[in-house]
Amino acid sequence: MTLYLARGAVIKATQNTADWPLIAPLPSYGRGRERPGGRYMSFIHGEGLHDVIITGENGTIDGQGGVWWNMWRRRTLQFTRPNLIEFKDSRSIIISNVIFKNSPFWNIHPVYCSNVVIRHVTILAPPASPNTDGIDPDSSSHVCIEDSYISTGDDLVAIKSGWDEYGINYGRPSTDITIRRITGSSPFAGIAVGSETSGGVYNVLAEHITLKNMGVGIHLKTNIGRGGIVKNVTISHVYMVNVRKGIKIAADVGDHPDTNYNPNALPVLNHVRITNVRGKKVQQAGLINGLKNSPFTDICLSNINLHGSNRQRNVPWNCSYVSGGAIRVRPLPCPDLIHRGSCPIHGR
Repeated sequence: MTLYLARGAVIKATQNTADWPLIAPLPSYGRGRERPGGRYMSFIHGEGLHDVIITGENGTIDGQGGVWWNMWRRRTLQFTRPNLIEFKDSRSIIISNVIFKNSPFWNIHPVYCSNVVIRHVTILAPPASPNTDGIDPDSSSHVCIEDSYISTGDDLVAIKSGWDEYGINYGRPSTDITIRRITGSSPFAGIAVGSETSGGVYNVLAEHITLKNMGVGIHLKTNIGRGGIVKNVTISHVYMVNVRKGIKIAADVGDHPDTNYNPNALPVLNHVRITNVRGKKVQQAGLINGLKNSPFTDICLSNINLHGSNRQRNVPWNCSYVSGGAIRVRPLPCPDLIHRGSCPIHGR
């Protein structure tokens, strides 16, 4: 089927939260992402579908999320907020030429999907809107996200694959994700992997990204108890302006669904290539902190220039439990990378 929004068309979600049905939590999360138990069904929700198109002449899907944001701030949520769009266990999905506005929670969430194309979309939410991620491919494969503008209150694009013991048991990775020609702004990250990485993330290519007024430009994030392997991530041709941290790769990010996670389930992160990155007004160029018992390995940086403002000195890189190399990186990266010598940048 095709859902087609003509120019000027607007589909608005109800603001009466009692009208939103509840559905079961995702098995790779074990509970709602925000609250225990179920979750509110997404405004547009599909399960077990194939060959579905959402497109048009830049009509608008408006989640009218303000009432949900206020419930989150007042801590009166009983269940996890609804996404604007979620496709689950589906394949051959195309989303293009539509404006997505004011999602209650995450905007576009393909989960357990394959062959998904998202292009020429605009995603808008105020910077203060909580957890309004732009596009979150989750335990999905063969996803292409391109030629879009995203300005939200959380990560612009975040690749996920399940949460702690539930994601480990479900065991479905996100693989073969391509992200290109994305422009946007957010108080959080531009291109992110995680923090939910328990099913693993493999073969990610992000290129030609333009970021302004960001918390973090590039953020790979995971945590003790996650397990999962993040491998073969290539990010290139990124331009950022007015960013708190340019590159952050860390293993101490994100909370846990409950106390049953295994503290010995350590994430593994290796073979990351970040190249051709330029930035102005970047407060700190980089932070890379692995784990003592699971260091980050084969992290290679090349052709990176991230500078502060004229009145501000660059904050030094902060690194621990990481190995790899760096070529033509300014300001100079941490000795953990410099002392390893150079490493070739050959893509994936």
